[in-house]
Amino acid sequence: MSLIEEAKQFVADNIRAGFHDRRLAKIEALKLRDVLKRKNPYLFKAKAVVSAPEIVKQVLDANLSSSEETVFGEFLESLACFICARVYGGVKPATNSIDLDFTRDGKRYLVSIKSGPNWANSPATRRMVQEFGTARKIIGHKAPLIFVNGCCYGRDAKPFKAKDNYLKLCGQDFWYLISNDSDMYHQIVEPLGTLAKERNDEFNEAYGRALTRFTRQFTDEFCAADGAIDWPRIVDLTSRSKSLWLP
Repeated sequence: MSLIEEAKQFVADNIRAGFHDRRLAKIEALKLRDVLKRKNPYLFKAKAVVSAPEIVKQVLDANLSSSEETVFGEFLESLACFICARVYGGVKPATNSIDLDFTRDGKRYLVSIKSGPNWANSPATRRMVQEFGTARKIIGHKAPLIFVNGCCYGRDAKPFKAKDNYLKLCGQDFWYLISNDSDMYHQIVEPLGTLAKERNDEFNEAYGRALTRFTRQFTDEFCAADGAIDWPRIVDLTSRSKSLWLP
């Protein structure tokens, strides 16, 4: 079986549990108050959101978008590790800081995999660089070490980060690194559509139920008798102090 056939089989065997089932489970487990607590009520007021269905849809969609990015990123990471294991015997080290460890052309690569190129702020990037430094101390200099921030999609025009001595390889460059196939980033697109329509129909039904349920609950708990949004009540949910505190 060719590498791409193995990759397609991996997707077929794992995308249900690794993405679709987790995506569905997350929307079914959502609770309105938990979602509202993570959002900025002042922003919605500034945007002149005036109806329960409108605010509920916005907070639900924002939550789901973030959740889907995380869940699918984790699935892509598992696919990348599978492909690298087949080509270079790549493994997941015991440390949490490195997702993939493999040797190619006599050089040892230690990779931290992210979904896309804009995954972190400056403190998160510094933590990754510190983790690379810790791994270097543990491993020593038995073989040339190359540290990589691998991103499953995107581009980076200057992949070598000289200041911190690591590579940021995105999109085609990342998939080529782990597979030795310059077209792998194209090849994985088609199998990712496995079960998409069937499971999307199921997800859309769950989404509709959640939207209806949340709208009814929001109207009951955060709207006045005339249907107007009770903004102080929403602000209390997100920001009211249990006891005022001063230094």
